[in-house]
Parts: sequence; C-alpha cells; structure tokens
Amino acid sequence: MPRAGWPVVSWRGSPATRASSGSTTPSSPASASRRSSGGPPRCETRPVALRSLQKWHGAGNDFLVDVQLYGRPSWWTSQRVRAACARTTGIGADGLIVASLGPRVQMTLFNADGSRAEMSGNGARCLAAAVRRAGGAPDEALEIDTDAGPRTVTLRMDPDSELTSGYGEVSMGEVSFVPAPEGALGAAFVGNPHVVVADDPALDDPAREALATRLAGALGGANVEFVRVESPERISMRVIERGVGWTLACGTGSCAAAAVARRAGLVGDVVEVANPGGDLRVTLDGARATLAGPVRFVANVEWLEA
Repeated sequence: MPRAGWPVVSWRGSPATRASSGSTTPSSPASASRRSSGGPPRCETRPVALRSLQKWHGAGNDFLVDVQLYGRPSWWTSQRVRAACARTTGIGADGLIVASLGPRVQMTLFNADGSRAEMSGNGARCLAAAVRRAGGAPDEALEIDTDAGPRTVTLRMDPDSELTSGYGEVSMGEVSFVPAPEGALGAAFVGNPHVVVADDPALDDPAREALATRLAGALGGANVEFVRVESPERISMRVIERGVGWTLACGTGSCAAAAVARRAGLVGDVVEVANPGGDLRVTLDGARATLAGPVRFVANVEWLEA
C-alpha cells in the first residue's frame, strides 16, 4: 500500500486505440500507449496521503488520534475529517484528534462534522493513551495544550493490557456558569458551552432533539445534557454533542452536569455520572473540576486518501 508522499502511477492510454485492435481481450494501458506512440508507455505520478491513526474510546466516546512528531493539523480539512469519521463510509468516530508532540503536546480536536472543538475530557484521555502507545509519553502525567487552555492528564495503563486499556484523570480547569435559557436547569462553560436539562421521562428522543436545538441556539451553539439525579452521589445523563449528535458519553458534559446539579443543591462534591457508554467520576473542588474514567484501545488504522 502506498505511504504518505509515495507516488501512485496512472497509465495514459487511448481508449479508442485499445478498442481498435479488434481483440476480445482488453488491451493493457501500457500496450495501448506503446501502439499509439511507438515508444514507452506514458505515465504520470500523483502524491497520495496515508495517515497511521489509532482509534480509542473513553466510555464509548470514540476518537481517531493522529500522533505527529511535527503536527500539521491544517492537513485535516473539514472534508477529510468528515470522511474519516463517517460511520458507514469511513472509519467512524465522534471526533478526530491531532496530537502534535513537543515539550508539551498540542491537542487539536475536530468534531465528526469537521468543525473545530475546544476541548474533550474523554478525548484528552484517548490522546494521552495514544501518545503513550506511540512511545511519546513515558511518564504517567502528560501536559497538553488545548484550544481551551492547558490541561494535565494522569494516565495509568493496565499492566497486563499491552497498552490497550487504562484509567485516567484530567484536570478540567474551572467551571463557570452562564445565564441559562428558559427551560434549562443551568448552563455552564467547561472550556466549551453546555446546557443542562432536567430530563423528562415522558419525552421521546425527537422531542429531546427539538428541545436541544432550541436551547443550544439560545447560546449560539452548545452541548445539551439531559440529566436525572439518582442520589446525592450519582446522576445519569444522555447528551447531544455540538457537531456530533447523540454520543455514548461526554466528559466536559459530565463535569457541567455535576457542577450545575451541585449548584442546585442536588449532589455533593464527588459525583458518579452514568453515561450510556459507562461511568465517569467528577470531583469538584470549588470551581475546579477533575474528570476520571476509562480508556480503551480499539484499533490501528491506515487511512489512505487517494
């Protein structure tokens, strides 16, 4: 398979020349070109791009990770991201992360629709695990720079997993509250915007989606969490993520939901957040949040753009 920068050779032959031979066996482009010109076959080369990606998920929130020594996120256009993240025609993922290695790792995050995103708590753990697997992070603690500011990921890989599973904590920074649109329990900013809604069991998903569209629009675009409080230590949540849709988990959304619920007096400082894809733990220390949860390796993927 061609590697990044390798040429692909395409032969230039005349279909008319091939058809005029009278043979019932199709002529090769090379032989057709030789007959038409009397010389060696003409060919042209064009570069192709092949990316060696890792696929990881945190509680079902899955990402493609491109680990680069000298990262060039601009290669990943919106069209390329959409193609790679497409569930049926691509690899499939909630988002794509470029991890640019250096003294600090730069995290460039794209949603599945090709738009840029500021930060992902589950994605940060996936990035740290991918960098570790690529041999670029021997220490447990990894400093990363995101569009939402610096973050620290502390990752502990299972010793018997051959770097395929682990558990990590992410310092998520401060949670700030913003005016909530009508019908919401609250709205918060965790490096990206969130609207938290007390879930109504009577609503079906189309009704939730319509409500999410209205509430997110009031903030100019946001992730929307539908939350049920099960106890002072545990909430359950479903989320519609901006630029993706329904996902199995959201790390920043779990932090926002826990912070809004605590502000309403419904939970304490340490909250287990049950996402459809698995549980995440949020620890609130004043305005600061820490997110903890699992990370799992899915596959190495060779993505060829011809």
